[in-house]
Amino acid sequence: MKGKITAVCISDTKGVRKTPCPSGVFLKNYGMENDAHAECGIKRQVSLLSVDSIDKMKSMGLNVGPGDFAENLTVAGIELYTLLPGTKLTVGGEVILEISQIGKACHTGCAIFKEVGKCIMPKEGVFAKVVKGGEIRTGDEVEIVT
Repeated sequence: MKGKITAVCISDTKGVRKTPCPSGVFLKNYGMENDAHAECGIKRQVSLLSVDSIDKMKSMGLNVGPGDFAENLTVAGIELYTLLPGTKLTVGGEVILEISQIGKACHTGCAIFKEVGKCIMPKEGVFAKVVKGGEIRTGDEVEIVT
């Protein structure tokens, strides 16, 4: 199964919407360079969200888009939350991400929930570790490899 990166997003503060940018450097066992959520050795180095998940929120009348749920990577063509931890993804033929967690406990009173009124990250957000680093660009292909 293949998908496509529709947005690469970054923030310098946790708990806020991320800003889309053309590309980002993803460092092995760390996350996205200069992103607030990157940290060596943790389970949730990179956050991913499916375009379909964002579209669900749009269908409820919310004006949301890539980065609004603090995801680093927005992906079209793959229902990310259906993947199992341990699944590996190649991005742009270079970067390898390993799914480490599906969903998370929502932070009480986080800025995203306050602004949007609901958060889909607890059920449909996907988190990954960077197995092999490199640059990820908007438009890069995403492929499930295991």
